[in-house]
Amino acid sequence: MNNTIYIDTHYSDEVRRAALYAGQIFVHLRSPSVLQFAQFARELIEGAFAPLDAQIAQHDMPVEQFAAILGELKPRFIHHPESKRLLQAILTEAGCDLEQTYFDVPRLRSSTSNDYLTTGIAYAWHPHRDTWYSAPGCQLNWWLPVFDIESENAMAFHPAYWDRAVPNNSSEYNYYIWNKVHRGAAVANFVKEDPRPLPRAQEPIDLDPQLRIVCPVGGMILFSGQQMHSSVPNTSGKTRYSIDFRTIHAGDAAQRRGAQLVDVACTGTTMRDYLKGTDFSRLQDEIIDLYDDGTVDLGEAVYSSNVDY
Repeated sequence: MNNTIYIDTHYSDEVRRAALYAGQIFVHLRSPSVLQFAQFARELIEGAFAPLDAQIAQHDMPVEQFAAILGELKPRFIHHPESKRLLQAILTEAGCDLEQTYFDVPRLRSSTSNDYLTTGIAYAWHPHRDTWYSAPGCQLNWWLPVFDIESENAMAFHPAYWDRAVPNNSSEYNYYIWNKVHRGAAVANFVKEDPRPLPRAQEPIDLDPQLRIVCPVGGMILFSGQQMHSSVPNTSGKTRYSIDFRTIHAGDAAQRRGAQLVDVACTGTTMRDYLKGTDFSRLQDEIIDLYDDGTVDLGEAVYSSNVDY
């Protein structure tokens, strides 16, 4: 496929969505609303780790203490009313129709350096597609750094796999079981190994060629949930903090528009998680029904606890 990175372009949201569904990537370098969101997250992070520098605090505390701080910080960020307000501002500035755009709650991510903490609450992501985790083909991912990043602690894309099927064990993943069994406070205790059933490729993934995008604070990367991506092994000496959230367009979802899924075998759907950009209401049942597969009785349709990461 032809891989294109669109930098600070001014396409309509409709044109941008179509390009993202086709495997292209969009980068915005300086956005006032994105910068404000990053600054808000930075204040929470710095407050949680004070008086230590949050980017290098990992060098001065036991890993269990670090994980415990994240265990309180991340739910606070997710459920803070300011997070939803700032997310709305980003979508508005990006030209999205908030009547049609639905989002999942924003999440604060952390990637520690030199294998300090790579499981549980700071999981170092292996190459994967979000669609292996019951995301629809119309899901778009929005990713932004909180502090300055570099190639050694960024995120990697593996575009050669965009339309190439990869043997994987996503058939073992059901989103409703995930909600019931594998989410919650216990995740912060996984500091040595991670027992959760996280779908992954069942053959070696060629990490090269890979694409690492280093954008400034105030910048943002948009990509499809079908993109194969992974955490770069962090060798920077600093913990990388980032924010990501996901959106769908209700009209596209209703028409089954989105990226083509080439190797997805998971069950359940995340469609009940998305909140309307205006009033935070859920998607209409008739749209959710297009993606549901009748396995909801296996677990929980919507995760209900306030402790999430």
